[in-house]
Amino acid sequence: MLRTVFSARLWAAVAAALVCAAPAPAQPKPDVNEATEKAMKAASAKVAPAVVKIETAGGTETIVEPKKGGPPGAPPPKGVRKGVGPTTGLVVSPDGFVVSSAFNFANKPSDIFVTVPGNPQRLVAKIVATDTTRMLTLLKVDAKGLPVPEGMPKADVEIGAWSLSLGRTLDNNADHPPSMSAGIISATNRIWGKAYQTDAKTSPVNYGGPLISIDGRVFGVIVPASSRAEGETAGVDVYDGGIGFAVPFEDVMKVLPRLKEGKDLKRGLLGITPQTADTYNVQPVIGSVQPDSAAARAGLKVGDKVLEINGKPIPNYSALQHVMGPLYEGDEISIKVLRDGKEIEIKGIKLSGTVTAYVNAFFGVLPMRDDPGPGVEVRYVYPKSPADAAGIKVGDRIMKFGGATPLPIQNRAALLAALQRAAPNAEVKVEVKRKADGKVETLTAKLVPAPEDVPEKLPLPSSAGKALEGQPKPKDPMPKDPFPKDPFGKPEECGTCAGAQDEKKGDKKDKPKVETGFVNRSDAALGREYWLYIPDNYDPNVSHGLLVWFHKAGDGGKDGEKMSKTFREFAEDHHFIIMGPKASGNDGWVPRETEAVVQDVKTVFGQYTIDRTRVIAHGQGNGGQMAFYTGFNARDVFRGVCAVGAALGNPPKDNVANQPLSFFIAAGDKDPLLKDIVEGRDLLKEKRFPVIYREMKESGKEYFDLKTFEEFLNWADSLDRI
Repeated sequence: MLRTVFSARLWAAVAAALVCAAPAPAQPKPDVNEATEKAMKAASAKVAPAVVKIETAGGTETIVEPKKGGPPGAPPPKGVRKGVGPTTGLVVSPDGFVVSSAFNFANKPSDIFVTVPGNPQRLVAKIVATDTTRMLTLLKVDAKGLPVPEGMPKADVEIGAWSLSLGRTLDNNADHPPSMSAGIISATNRIWGKAYQTDAKTSPVNYGGPLISIDGRVFGVIVPASSRAEGETAGVDVYDGGIGFAVPFEDVMKVLPRLKEGKDLKRGLLGITPQTADTYNVQPVIGSVQPDSAAARAGLKVGDKVLEINGKPIPNYSALQHVMGPLYEGDEISIKVLRDGKEIEIKGIKLSGTVTAYVNAFFGVLPMRDDPGPGVEVRYVYPKSPADAAGIKVGDRIMKFGGATPLPIQNRAALLAALQRAAPNAEVKVEVKRKADGKVETLTAKLVPAPEDVPEKLPLPSSAGKALEGQPKPKDPMPKDPFPKDPFGKPEECGTCAGAQDEKKGDKKDKPKVETGFVNRSDAALGREYWLYIPDNYDPNVSHGLLVWFHKAGDGGKDGEKMSKTFREFAEDHHFIIMGPKASGNDGWVPRETEAVVQDVKTVFGQYTIDRTRVIAHGQGNGGQMAFYTGFNARDVFRGVCAVGAALGNPPKDNVANQPLSFFIAAGDKDPLLKDIVEGRDLLKEKRFPVIYREMKESGKEYFDLKTFEEFLNWADSLDRI
């Protein structure tokens, strides 16, 4: 009986297995491409009624989409107007409110027209307000019952999801489907926490249009964007670079009520800068506090280590920027800092929309370089400066500097840091040891803003010749860290720095040979080439400035030997190395080459004793525009920018204390770009940067005349003024 039951069950199981194993009737295979196409068309059709066409007329000349290979931030050709072609917008409220990219109105058009699907008439639109941090503009048209698309909640957005960019451009019939490009969501929380990233095609024709999901919900509004630049045109230069950005629709709708009130929204500013340029590897320590800023009013101080903001841990400065990036003027934050070993939490800090521009304070001396201290020997005293008025003399040694209780000064870096913490009109105490008799005196001086003049002649020598004193003997033939940590480029362990061996041994065989004169260098891995001129009297115990020459468009870096001859005498007398990177194309420099150039510069840092206070980006024409761009986007490297016959292009960033940047600008009085060059100079002055401007008479687009060239050289050699 048991065997019978068991056998029955076994046969039943086998029969079931055979049934399952039997081939199923043939079914037609689904066409994946066809199904995807249908889904995309359906998604577009769902959102299309809310996608509008925008046209503008009038306005001023402004930057157009940069031509591939063209100069970064170059002014447009005369007669070309931004915004002539149609672009895109998205309905966000049934009563006639439309949002678009602020880029579409950068030229301040006199007339704006909107075409809504289902309505053949162009509607006159007015600008209501602009979100200046996410670069969105709200328009209003006289219409009712407009369709508002469904948004995708930020919490539901996943990396890798299909994304479609929609736009309305050259098709005159707004009832036709919008143009479409397909891609994916490749990243979230980009541009300091304000945007999604996509590889769907984005360009000026669909800026302001929607980036949508495969089910027809709106991810966000497409805008040009950049983590390095700000303003309506930021990011436009890389629109064909394979990535685009969109502001989350949820964020747009969140601030819509505020925009409807007609008030422009500004980025919320705390008003601090970090102590170090390392964005990722160290916890942020406050390097400066902008005067009259939210940070200043809250009592934050230089040296405070930021631990948390709004309860979120801040492991590095990049995290701080991501937390602060989405916030607006008027938003309140809480911040926890570590001060003198104690944690301090400050709540209710109301962010400001603008901060008082940092103004470089000026004492009025040039320090002797490569002097290990203690104290700082005075090389030169500026006439009629605070130092001069206080009685400082050449050869005196500054031992202490500061407020009511001056602090000991070990070296030039310490004196500069002390000055950066002070403001113009501040009264400081200065303890000096007199050269004449060795007596120590305490003097009082009132600081002033940095002047706009250049010394007529600088005394020599400029260096005590002890740059390597106290440095450890190198262990390897190449430096472990080719990028010096000392702000003045004093190498810590630099095996390739000629003379870095212990000179007391007197063994010349141990000293590595240093190549001097004009030399060509290349980086085979990156395909980069550059030239160097190292003066024949190069001494590793003397720190050298670095002048980085950006050649003009079309020169291809072939002017190296000519430029080295131009600067040879200056380089030998005032200790400078001249460097000439080469643009990758014949049409001139483009912004994306900045990172590679900076890598070349840092390679030179590892091979020679470089004075980090005298690293200058210099160029003419297209090269001058690249010098501006590189100076602002590599502020941890450059301390000066000299441009000849070049317009600024992009709006300047803020002046900050611990990454000072000075400018020498020259132009011919007959240069066609003179108006744009002067406007750039004025923008820099508004940001309170130290600017020297010289207009050369009876000159067009030529290089320096002799007088201006001599002033430039003196400016370059006095960048370490204090």
